[in-house]
Amino acid sequence: MKRSERRGYSGSAYTSHNKIKLVHGGRPYFDQLLEMIGRAEEIIQLQVYIYDHDETGRLITEALMAAAKRKVRVYLMADGYASQGLPKTFLRQMEESGIHFRFFEPLFRSRNTYIGRRLHHKVVIVDNRFAMVGGINISNRYNDLPGDPAWLDFALHMEGEVVQVLCRRCQKIWRGYLPAKQINLCGHHHSMDDHLSKADCELRVRRNDWVMKRNQISRSYTEMFLKANDHIIMMSGYFLPGPVIRRHMKRAAARGVKVKLILAGISDVMVAKNAERYMYGWLFRNQIEVYEYKPNVLHGKVAGYDNQWATIGSYNVNIISAYASIELNIDINNRAFATMLNGELEKIIRKDCVQVTKENFKSHNGLLNQLWELTCYWFVRLLFYLFTINFKQRDN
Repeated sequence: MKRSERRGYSGSAYTSHNKIKLVHGGRPYFDQLLEMIGRAEEIIQLQVYIYDHDETGRLITEALMAAAKRKVRVYLMADGYASQGLPKTFLRQMEESGIHFRFFEPLFRSRNTYIGRRLHHKVVIVDNRFAMVGGINISNRYNDLPGDPAWLDFALHMEGEVVQVLCRRCQKIWRGYLPAKQINLCGHHHSMDDHLSKADCELRVRRNDWVMKRNQISRSYTEMFLKANDHIIMMSGYFLPGPVIRRHMKRAAARGVKVKLILAGISDVMVAKNAERYMYGWLFRNQIEVYEYKPNVLHGKVAGYDNQWATIGSYNVNIISAYASIELNIDINNRAFATMLNGELEKIIRKDCVQVTKENFKSHNGLLNQLWELTCYWFVRLLFYLFTINFKQRDN
């Protein structure tokens, strides 16, 4: 194995022999997830922020229980704050079926408050061969139901060398970073299929986890601003960047890079949305284009530049993702994929977004609104900086 590929197992460099597919949220995502679970022969790892006891949660649970019945080892971890509403009878049913279930626990949590890290990433790994990473939780709101379309989101389906990197990352989360020898969740390393040995898609695993002193995803974003020459396009459902990201974004725009932001028009967390809108003035002053997505709640977390690089995962461009949560993204250094993704995002802008300009924003944003947005902005930042606390904000 090449030295650069060995470094890739720590998440610090690209692996080369990979095959990928963009997966849209809603039914396409859950169809893909069910197919992966149905194909599993040895082991499934599923780690997610929200796991709800609703139609979608029960659908996935039934598939996992069927896998356990055919002797597949199933390891399911959900965040202890966001998924604390799961009924004990439901958890007992999973465990009796053979599913190994565990909550990821912050330092302190109650029904309305948590202090410490959140397990915010969303990843599934099957047989150490296939994986999917994105921003999609196991809940009805992320699925397409009759008369109720899913929130907008994306994931990346992968085969190849990168899956082993992901497996080791998730195994450490499951073990709680304990050094003692425990059960091996990654199994043996499968020999590479012929079609993958000829594949050439560079991928790297990127993490943010302040306890483990990992800030890789934030660095990926700053690298994007430094390297872009022509354009940057970003989608973030909960956008409130810190000073480092703002500085690099401003410098990129100042040297002529066209920066486009796709942000939520409809939000499930209005205090965060009002705080975000307080920043619009700064964005306008720096010639950054703002587009609000109108059909439904925007939950996607993707970005790319110059039709040559992209990133997809759980990371929002805000301080919670930068400093408070365990986040997981995949960076894709592949021109064909980056061009395709850029086209998808531009299509969303044309069909489903309204551009917010300095003129039309000012016309309907009166003094009272401005004062409320300012209040929300400092309230949210105060919580982010001082406490790393979330009050009834189930998913960023």
